[in-house]
Amino acid sequence: MADALVETKLLLPRARRDTVPRPRLDGLLDRARTAPVTLVSAPAGFGKTTLLAAWLADAGQPVAWVSLDERDRRPESFWAYVLAALDRAVPGCGTAASTLLSTGQAPIESVLAGVVNELSVHDGEVVLVLDDLHLADGPGIRAGLDFLVDHLPPQLHLVLSTRADPALPLSRLRARGDLVEVRAADLRFDDEEAAAYLNDLNDLGLPGDAVAALESRTEGWVAALQLAALSLQGRADAAGFIDRFAGDDRFVVDYLVDEVLDRQPDDVRRFLLDTAVLDRLTAPLCEAVHAGPAGSGRVMLDLLDRQNLFLVPLDDHRRWYRYHHLFADVLRVHLLQERPGDVPELHRRACRWFNATQDPRDTQDAVRHALAAGDVDDAARLVELALRPLLRDRREDVVRRWLDDLPVDVVGDRPVLAIGFVGALMSSNDFGDVERRLDEIEAMMGRPASELVVADDGELASVPARIEMYRAALALIGGDPADTIARAGRAVAASPPGD
Repeated sequence: MADALVETKLLLPRARRDTVPRPRLDGLLDRARTAPVTLVSAPAGFGKTTLLAAWLADAGQPVAWVSLDERDRRPESFWAYVLAALDRAVPGCGTAASTLLSTGQAPIESVLAGVVNELSVHDGEVVLVLDDLHLADGPGIRAGLDFLVDHLPPQLHLVLSTRADPALPLSRLRARGDLVEVRAADLRFDDEEAAAYLNDLNDLGLPGDAVAALESRTEGWVAALQLAALSLQGRADAAGFIDRFAGDDRFVVDYLVDEVLDRQPDDVRRFLLDTAVLDRLTAPLCEAVHAGPAGSGRVMLDLLDRQNLFLVPLDDHRRWYRYHHLFADVLRVHLLQERPGDVPELHRRACRWFNATQDPRDTQDAVRHALAAGDVDDAARLVELALRPLLRDRREDVVRRWLDDLPVDVVGDRPVLAIGFVGALMSSNDFGDVERRLDEIEAMMGRPASELVVADDGELASVPARIEMYRAALALIGGDPADTIARAGRAVAASPPGD
C-alpha cells in the first residue's frame, strides 16, 4: 500500500511579508517564466524558497509545487508527489499516470509519457517547482528527471531549487538556451538590499558604513544577515559587534553546523576541516594538505562546487577557490575543537607545498603557514631567502608585516635577515628605529661565524657595506653631508667585488 501523501508538501509557501524588494532579479525571473528549465542553485540560507514563493505568488499561471525531503529519495514517493502537484495545478492531467505508477509495474518513462502527453494539449502554461531537490536527488530519480527534461512540452516550465547542481545535462541545456540559472552570486544582497533588510525591515538604524561592513563580512549571504540582525537586537554597541562578527558567533555556528557541516559524509567533512587552514584552494595543494591520492583534490573540489558548499571561485578557469569567509571561520573553529593536535601538521604540509612551487609569489603563503605551525626558524629562513626579490619589487609592506610577525630573538642571530628588515624600514621612510638596529647588526657581525644563522650565504658578505650605506642615508636625512660622504666611501670600500 502506497504511503499517504502529505498535502502540505504540495502547497506553494506563503510569500513572506518581511522580504526585501529585489528588482535587479526581475530580468532573470522574467526569463524563467518562459524557459523550459530554471535552476536556482545556491548554498543554504541564500533565500531560494523565499524568492520563488514571492515570484510565483503573482505569477498569474498555475503552479505545481513540491517541497521535497529525504524520504522522497524513493522513486515511487518522489513521482507520486510530482504527479499529485501537477494534477492539482491542471486537474486530470496526472490521474492516469498516478494510477499506472501505483501498480509498480510500469517503467517511470511510461508513467511520465502519460502526463507529458496530457500537458502537451493543455491550453495554458504551468510551472512545476521541485524545491529542495538536493534532499531527494539520487540514482533512482535521475532517469525519470532526464526523461522529463528531454520531453518537456512547451506548456510546462520546470523550476529546480537546490543546494547542489543535479546530475542533469545542464551544459546541453545551457548551449541550447533552454536553461535560466539563478546562482549564489545573483542571490547575494548588495549594499542597498542589505540596508533595506537591516534598517527598513529590522529597524536597526545602522549607518551606511556599518551596513557596508556587515554586507562585506557576510558576503551578502542572506541567512548571515538575518542572524546578525537577530544578534544586533537591543545591543548598545552595534559597531563593536559588527567589527567582531565572525564564524564564532553562536547563531552563525549553530546554523552552519546544523544545516551544512553535520550533513556531510565523513570523507567530505574531513576534507573541509583539513583544508580550512588554507586561504585559497587548488587541487594539488588540497591533496598535499589532506594527504589524498593524486586526483582526489580535483574530484573533491568539483564535488564541493556542484554542491554549493560555500566555495567561491577565484578565477575563470576554476583552478583556485576559497571558502566563504564565515564558513571558513566555522570550519577552523571546529578543526580546533575536534582535532587541535592536527593543526600544526596541516600548516606544515601547506608550507612545504607553497615552498616547493619555487614561485616567489607563493613565499608569503609558505611563511604564513610556517608561522601558524609554530615553526619560526623555518619561517625566518624563508623570509631571508625572499628578501632581495621582494625589496627589488618594492614590496616593503610584506617585509614589514614579517618584521612584526617574527619574534625578536629569532632575528637576533640572523644578520642577513636583520639588515633586510632595515632596508624595508628605510624604503618606507620609517627611520626612528634604524640606528638601534644597525648598532645591533654591527655587534652581531663581530661575533664568531659559528654563532650566526644564515640562510642566504651570498648576502652575508654585503652586510658591512649595507650597514655603512644605511648610516650614510641617515646622515643625509640628518643634514650632515660630510658624514654622508664619509659613510658612502666606507660602504664602497666594504662592498664585496662585483656588488
